[in-house]
Amino acid sequence: MSHVGVGPRAVMRSVAFLTAGVLAVPALAGCTSEDPSGKPLAEQDVAAAGRASVSDGGTLRWAVDSVPDTLNAFQSDADATTTRVAQAVLPSMFRMDEAGSPVRNPDYLESAEVVDTEPKQVVVYKLNQQAVWSDGREIGAADFAAQWRALSGKDSAYWTARNAGYDRIEKIERGANDLEVKVTFSRPYADWKALFTPLYPKDVTGTPDAFNDGARRALKVSAGPFAVKKVDTKGDQVVLTGNPRWWGEPAKLDQIVLRAVPRDERVSELVAGKLDLAEIDPETADEVGLAAGPPRDAATGTPLMGPGGTPAPGAQGRSAAEALRSWAVANGSDEEAAEEEVLAREKRSEAEAKARRRQQALSGFEVRKSLEPAYTQLALNGADGPLADERVRRAVARALDREKLAQAVLKPLGLPAEPVGSHLALSGQPAYADGSGALGEQNAKEARALLADAGWVPGGPVKKKDGEEAAGAEKDKKDKQEKDGKDEKKSEGDDDGTYIVGEDNKNEGDRNDGGDDAKDGADRESGEKHSSGKNTAQGGAPGAYAPKGTAAPADAAAAPLAKDGKALTLRFVLPSGPGSETLRTVADRITDMLKEIGIGTEVTKVPDESYFKDHIAAGEYDLALYSWPASAFPATDARPIYAKPVPAADGSLNVAQNYTRVGTDQVDQLFDRAMTTLDQKEARGLLRKADSRIWAAAGSVPLYQRPQLVAARENLANAGAFGFETPVYEDMGFLKKGAQGSRPSAPAPSSSPS
Repeated sequence: MSHVGVGPRAVMRSVAFLTAGVLAVPALAGCTSEDPSGKPLAEQDVAAAGRASVSDGGTLRWAVDSVPDTLNAFQSDADATTTRVAQAVLPSMFRMDEAGSPVRNPDYLESAEVVDTEPKQVVVYKLNQQAVWSDGREIGAADFAAQWRALSGKDSAYWTARNAGYDRIEKIERGANDLEVKVTFSRPYADWKALFTPLYPKDVTGTPDAFNDGARRALKVSAGPFAVKKVDTKGDQVVLTGNPRWWGEPAKLDQIVLRAVPRDERVSELVAGKLDLAEIDPETADEVGLAAGPPRDAATGTPLMGPGGTPAPGAQGRSAAEALRSWAVANGSDEEAAEEEVLAREKRSEAEAKARRRQQALSGFEVRKSLEPAYTQLALNGADGPLADERVRRAVARALDREKLAQAVLKPLGLPAEPVGSHLALSGQPAYADGSGALGEQNAKEARALLADAGWVPGGPVKKKDGEEAAGAEKDKKDKQEKDGKDEKKSEGDDDGTYIVGEDNKNEGDRNDGGDDAKDGADRESGEKHSSGKNTAQGGAPGAYAPKGTAAPADAAAAPLAKDGKALTLRFVLPSGPGSETLRTVADRITDMLKEIGIGTEVTKVPDESYFKDHIAAGEYDLALYSWPASAFPATDARPIYAKPVPAADGSLNVAQNYTRVGTDQVDQLFDRAMTTLDQKEARGLLRKADSRIWAAAGSVPLYQRPQLVAARENLANAGAFGFETPVYEDMGFLKKGAQGSRPSAPAPSSSPS
């Protein structure tokens, strides 16, 4: 799911469940507002300033993750830097506003509207009469038609990543004049605003050779405030320079240099004065944020300067060391010990001086923060193994305290810590509504009941491997018998009214699969005691001995679960590279939450370069954490992510982008209806129903909106944490002396429906 301003829909979204007909999907829960979409949780933070306050000229050095392999946003190997370049140098018919909705871009469009729906949907684009390509040719119908033919999917010679929307176009014609483009659709298409953004010149899209190779390393013709000067693979940078034929507000900057800098090297580059703008990780953000204060010891955090700017104790450097040596010699002390102290102080002094220089270099930067238009989810692979059972997936999902997970990530950053309530939109976007009620609230007791219903019982015997002792209740029973010196087995006649929770079948008819949502939080969290005269394993534990009719001890609820001699253990795959610390922290908390209901996890950390391709896309995982960007066009962009996998001609399973391998016919039908419904209110209703069913299937669990942290030079205006909005490249620049940019004073309060 990409959208205008966040990522080309050509890019596979990355670092990216039982038949719905049998599910009872409750109505959306907890929505008290007339408009469930609410407002964005956080504003953009870009040090906004009027153009009059921004100096003319200068070069912005902007850190990116990579130099792109292609500048063609519709090819499969396009990346986020491809998007940045396309935004700055190519036409976009629609941009993203502060609420994540598409709005007309007046630099290119006078208007665009549906003029007919019967017998066919017809959209007429009226172009800005000043809009021209950098070679002087007018932007017009020929460019629209060439892009349609390239992306329609009818000609396999074009190496395209997608054809969604373009495959519904029947024809493109010149309108009443050269400034009008008339697009006729063969089938209704609600997301027509997604098309022709970005728009490439017919020089790029007119032939397969030009499309496949012509725009990979250069864009000879463009039509934005900037143009591509060069793609420097050796220097790891892309250089953009002002477009002399740009008809809009002239760019304030002379150049934008997009430099590929690894995340773990960005703070060093900031210190060295080689960057002006860089997205950073929370650890780096802490360091940049502290730099505005007095210099501190790198190890202890204590101030290095005392009152009035005098050196603080321990910061006097070499003079103090020399005084110590002289005093030791004069007083007959151990000269060797004094020398060791001198050396230790010198080393400490050098480290402190380095820390002061580093802090001083960073003091010219500030951290700009918002919420990225993307969310992190827990993916549950439903292809095989325990998670192929919807009850187990639902149990995993209901064991998670999503609010605590969101707080762990966002609260320390001073950002709104609200869990995401939709798979298809984020708070503030028109399609957003909290659909998590279709799954149910976090409830450990009910999660255990779902697992019991699926046959996973506490302490069920686990088959031992060669050389290993038995596990689970059998081992517990054996240990107890050996300790007490009793016989290995007890006859039924010797039964003293005790039972092993999870091993007997005497209370199967009394099992209670439900739960009381009105119980207090402690009851939900632990599933512990509830008075009952019935024998029950719910809330009990393996190997726990108790009189019949008595609940097992509270702490026994975390005993491991097993079925058919196999423990319930899930493979949890995580990236191991720098910048993944937050994911690993979240994974640790999820592991603890699952342990509380008896589910074990086997955590595997893999290299970043293989994480998505070799594990997520290949289906080699049970649990995984990855993110999807939000979309202004979820009917189109989200469908391949949640569509029911279908068998391919060669017998394999075609999963598209549904890496959880779970989908339903109902969800597919709701997407299809939303995609063809031109009534926006009706389309939003269909998408919200689809989201409810996705929640109920529990193939993925949205957790939190990703934090967006950007280190920016203090005098840099109109750049930083953009949030939903598409950057306005021509307004970026450095403030005039004495001018100040406007920043949010505090994160926007939560307006999510409750």
